[in-house]
Amino acid sequence: MNAHAAVKLAGTQHPLSLQGSGRISNLDGVRIHPGTKTLRLLLPYLFAFVASVITNGRALSQDPQAVLAPTGTLRVGVYNGSPTSQVRSRSGEVHGLAVELGQELGRSLKVPVEIIEYPRVAEVVDAIAAGRVDMTVTNASPARAEKVAFTESLLTLELGVLTPSGSNVSSFLDLDAPARRVGVTQGSTSEKTLRGLLSKASIVPAPSMDRAAEMLKEGSLDAYATNKSILFELSDALPGSRVLADRWGLEHLAMAYPKGREAAGSFLASFIARIKETNFIAGAAERAGLRGQARTER
Repeated sequence: MNAHAAVKLAGTQHPLSLQGSGRISNLDGVRIHPGTKTLRLLLPYLFAFVASVITNGRALSQDPQAVLAPTGTLRVGVYNGSPTSQVRSRSGEVHGLAVELGQELGRSLKVPVEIIEYPRVAEVVDAIAAGRVDMTVTNASPARAEKVAFTESLLTLELGVLTPSGSNVSSFLDLDAPARRVGVTQGSTSEKTLRGLLSKASIVPAPSMDRAAEMLKEGSLDAYATNKSILFELSDALPGSRVLADRWGLEHLAMAYPKGREAAGSFLASFIARIKETNFIAGAAERAGLRGQARTER
């Protein structure tokens, strides 16, 4: 008895002739003469090959929308008080790099955008690592790179110091003294770094930007240290305060997203290239009042 079948692998039909002797013929011009036992041994490999083709096809077919916004909505994590994330004007308008880049990415993916607020940047990063948030803009530090994935750098900020009215501190090095109390954002990269740079000073974590401003006003801090974008924003609300001219480091901002979504890496690279070429980042920075960008090494 002769039976004929066709197996479609990777889009190509291969006619297989199953003859009474158990012989398979006409498979890409190769004749195989297995017995029943040999056929039984070959079948698992055939099934594994077919499964591999299906799995790879599914992976290749995943579009950026499914990878970057798996819930159907792009969830953007922000914290208030930083032009790199989110700020509100007196009229109530909302700006910030994370906000505007998230909205632009949502338009590119053709999905709605949800802005999710957290008290601190560390909580935003933890939410991304847990998959509760899809993206933000933040400092691409080595410690954070262990938790989340990053695109290439968007821009670079100087790290500096804000002193309250009447302070006699004139440089970063003046803070390295036993009586000095230097505020930092709780859970931030600055908190860990400054404990090494200012070994004599007391590093005091602040739970939010609003609380940091209050601590400077009430005199419980001698200075506050973070990126200058945030410092200038704080200084605007603290008459007589100063952002010192020197810097103690640099912060490289990038788009952060959950690990395991690297399949959309090429899409994100093209997206970042486009918004750089069209000066979208510069426009978003200007609308947010972002200052403190690093111009040249010094």
